[in-house]
Amino acid sequence: MNRIPLNGKQLTLVVIGAIASLTLGWGACGNTPGNPQDPKPKRNTKIKKTASIDTNRKDSTQAKNNSKTQAGATGGIITYTKTVIVNGKHLDSIRRAYRKVDTIQNIAYRAFITVNRKDLHYFRVGDTVIIPSILSPNLTDYSIFPAEYHAVDSLPKIIIVSNAWQSYACYEYGKLVRFAACNTGEERKATFPGKYALNWRHILRKSSLNSSWILPYTWNFHLHAGSAFHQFDMPGRPVSHSCIRQFRDDARWLFYWGEGAKRDTIKRRYIPFSGTPVIILDMFDFSRKKGGPWWDITDNSFKIALPQDPMNTEEAWIPISQVPHSARGGLPNKERYIAAEDTLRIRGIIRDGVKLRASIQYSRKKKPAAAGTTPLPAIQSKPSN
Repeated sequence: MNRIPLNGKQLTLVVIGAIASLTLGWGACGNTPGNPQDPKPKRNTKIKKTASIDTNRKDSTQAKNNSKTQAGATGGIITYTKTVIVNGKHLDSIRRAYRKVDTIQNIAYRAFITVNRKDLHYFRVGDTVIIPSILSPNLTDYSIFPAEYHAVDSLPKIIIVSNAWQSYACYEYGKLVRFAACNTGEERKATFPGKYALNWRHILRKSSLNSSWILPYTWNFHLHAGSAFHQFDMPGRPVSHSCIRQFRDDARWLFYWGEGAKRDTIKRRYIPFSGTPVIILDMFDFSRKKGGPWWDITDNSFKIALPQDPMNTEEAWIPISQVPHSARGGLPNKERYIAAEDTLRIRGIIRDGVKLRASIQYSRKKKPAAAGTTPLPAIQSKPSN
């Protein structure tokens, strides 16, 4: 793994990281993924040099002189500094320092949004930001999941999701190959813990709840509730309708990496849990009004504990309110869905006083689009796997 040394003779991204250090001095503060490369495209690790960045040369020189960020050895410690955006000038400096730039890997941008679980355009004056001491092209350097997970050494692939930490990990035979930020379901339509599996995928899908919601790189992991991984806005908190939102680079990578469910040979129905396993560990602390536990760690040495036998994780309990009415007729073991909400409340997974929101297919309530309305992009047909 290569990291960026800040020595004034490196690439533009070095300058970008240095500008961030300048913001720390004030007392406040892609196209290609930063993890292992997409399985489909050819690997290209060369970083394009650029002549300049959109900032003042004097500020850039001062930033390099003030910088405390150094190159580190593989597996070295990356520290995190938590600070508050104090004014508009400070916000602008952060947006310049971590914006997408004309490079292959967008290292600064990808590192910043991953550690913050939040896209750059959602930051406002008064918001807290996390600044990593090293900008690494390998986003597993920021992982809160262990690099090795021996309980799954025999599994070709598995996805482990933490609602609490708003992130997920992909393992191949027990080795961490991907770490990604995510934003999961809001409290009244939560992404409940338990065992799932990937089923089918669409490269560009309209939401079954609202056809105006376009969801690139969709991987369904619950056939009846419609829960899925997909790319969508990432405001840094659980806000979805039980789905798992991702940044685009991560969604694209997962789209090509995951394996869908097999079908039976007679009725061509999906065989339950035959796709890549998905284990959702926990719940987000919804009593916390801002941020998450990633605000509370000081460096990347922290790792969460993982289950010793993840494949024996209980199948997720999904309240029937999360299943659209049109999908309830064919529910297997319908009684389990009916009992799910009470079960989750007894276990303390649904907090007292929280009223779940029912799945509503908004598109059926909307009037037809007016003539001349720009059509939405075409959707890829459902794959055979």
